[in-house]
Amino acid sequence: MSIENINVALIGNPNTGKTSVFNQLTGLKQQVGNYPGITVEKKLGFCKLTNTIKANILDLPGTYSLNASSIDENVVIELLLNKNDKLFPDVAVVITDIENFKRNLLLFTQIKDLEIPTILVINMADRMKPKGISLNITHLEEELKTKIVLVSTRKGYGIDDLKNQIVAYKSLSTEPCMNASSIDEEYFNKLRHAFPNQLLYKLWLVITQDVNFLNLERNEIRNSFTKSHSDLKRLQQKETIKRYQFINDTLKIGQTIDATNATDLRSKLDKVLTHKIFGYAIFFGILLLIFQSIFDWSSIPMDFIDATFADLANFVKTHLPAGELTNLISEGIIPGIGGIVIFIPQIAFLFLFISVLEESGYMSRVVFLMDKIMRRYGLSGKSVVPLISGTACAIPAIMSARNIENWKERLITILVTPFITCSARLPVYAILISLIIPNKRLLGFFSLQGATLMILYLLGFGMAIFSAYILNKILKVKTKSYFVVEMPNYKLPLLKNVAINVIEKTKSFVFGAGKIILAISVILWFLGSHSPNTSFKNAEKIVIDNAKSEGRNLNKGEIGNLTSTYKLENSYIGIIGKSIEPAIKPLGYDWKIGIAVITSFAAREVFVGTLATIYSVGNNNDDTTIKSKMQADVRADGTKIFNFASGVSLLLFYAFAMQCASTLAVTKKETNTWKWPMVQLIFMSGFAYITALIAYQFLK
Repeated sequence: MSIENINVALIGNPNTGKTSVFNQLTGLKQQVGNYPGITVEKKLGFCKLTNTIKANILDLPGTYSLNASSIDENVVIELLLNKNDKLFPDVAVVITDIENFKRNLLLFTQIKDLEIPTILVINMADRMKPKGISLNITHLEEELKTKIVLVSTRKGYGIDDLKNQIVAYKSLSTEPCMNASSIDEEYFNKLRHAFPNQLLYKLWLVITQDVNFLNLERNEIRNSFTKSHSDLKRLQQKETIKRYQFINDTLKIGQTIDATNATDLRSKLDKVLTHKIFGYAIFFGILLLIFQSIFDWSSIPMDFIDATFADLANFVKTHLPAGELTNLISEGIIPGIGGIVIFIPQIAFLFLFISVLEESGYMSRVVFLMDKIMRRYGLSGKSVVPLISGTACAIPAIMSARNIENWKERLITILVTPFITCSARLPVYAILISLIIPNKRLLGFFSLQGATLMILYLLGFGMAIFSAYILNKILKVKTKSYFVVEMPNYKLPLLKNVAINVIEKTKSFVFGAGKIILAISVILWFLGSHSPNTSFKNAEKIVIDNAKSEGRNLNKGEIGNLTSTYKLENSYIGIIGKSIEPAIKPLGYDWKIGIAVITSFAAREVFVGTLATIYSVGNNNDDTTIKSKMQADVRADGTKIFNFASGVSLLLFYAFAMQCASTLAVTKKETNTWKWPMVQLIFMSGFAYITALIAYQFLK
């Protein structure tokens, strides 16, 4: 009696339980080795299905789709396209899991379109009831043109049904789910006429992957039918969108998820955390707690750092020989570096909270929750990731928008992301809020300063959404992208992972900004310590003579302070500042703030370092903190420079202005033109100026 051997390939996304199904089918009858020429592990097992039928079961590496981006994924594609391979499957068994069914079906539809007999296994079926999930199997089998087997490797059922379907593989439909030409009719018609005897979708995969089967010259095909690599990417993206359209339509009837019937802990938490009302309220409350803590917990270390740098500058000036080098160190380098180091506690606490939210699994719920808002304003659901990432830095956030398939939605995301309050704005916000907002509490708990910081974050997010809405109307986005997010299980954050993330992000922020601040501090010190005017060297004599002419007698301290002020106003930096003062005076700024605004175009956090350097140049009270110097600064009429009106004006200016040259550079890189960076610069800076102007004129 002859034995029939059937080749069975187990295929699926990572973490769908594919290996568990493999073990259930094969038991101990397994061989482990490597694929020829590569180190990817190959697992081959054997299963006796009947007395006359034996199955060779190959457990293929996990893959999300047939658009290969790794060696593991390429192994799957090469096997499915090469009929000459001795392990080419007689039947493909695609393993999905019930919790990520929609995402898993993308791979299934691609394999089905290769016209290989295919069985769809829905694993973890025991989780359906606790998750409130029900399936219309008849409808799914009809639409997907396949046989479906419900399996639970944990509970031990469904494996016998799977074996029976494998035995009957010859009766399985090989009809594809989708017509390949629906991806792009004109393109695929050309391929059909050129290669009438080839399977279109198989040919398409040969063209788009690094494989060379079907006895066709792959590069020759590409050159004949594809203008550029970007054309292939565009068609791949179009294919993904078409497939998700098909999957969504199929699941409208084929799958029902009633979260109200879910009974597991994760589902119970999700009911609350992603609720259309309570979800937003909880997220709002978490944000409020974060910003309260940023101010409360960081105040002691910040005051210590501020005082330490003031004492250090005073020590250097007192104990080192008088001269240019000592002045450079005490008035330029130390205050400049101190102006950024002081904010390490707040930056660290911000990244600590973000890391905990990501590690716990809550951030994915935030992405899901905010997706409902994003779509109303013309943004892709995938835009949430860059927008949330923008709270750390706009540069990697803009780069992360690459995964948005639709170009216009990606462009809108790139253009509005800089409105999100990044960590570079935090030092500016922190020093200004501490100057103009009293350190008082509402209801004995809520800090006014923390609430103000939260309002600024919400203001940036609101402006990003509003700008997206306007751009959506102008650019007329007609097509949609499909947003698929995997909800991870809730877990306690690993202390090691959180600590590494906080240290690396804080270190990156400090050292990245520190290089710029150190260079600018040295330049500012030079500009503030030198002058083209000969009267600069005779500043003390001029101050004394002016006082005598006014009939005033000055003590030593008054002479020193007035001399420092005279020198600073007549230095290079004073001359530059005075020249731009007419343009910024309506906003409530003096020339010192104007210089800080200009230098902070390199990086927003330079604003504080610049003021620290300017206020330290020639200042005899080196043991005074930067905050104290800013509080004490007054105009000629005796009013404070940093009052409530000018402070609010500055906060609004930095909330909206494009004060980051690096962000403009990465926008240019991602859009491949200077047009959109210039749109960002002109619109954001113009809007910031007008908003700051209105605020100051209204509040003064």
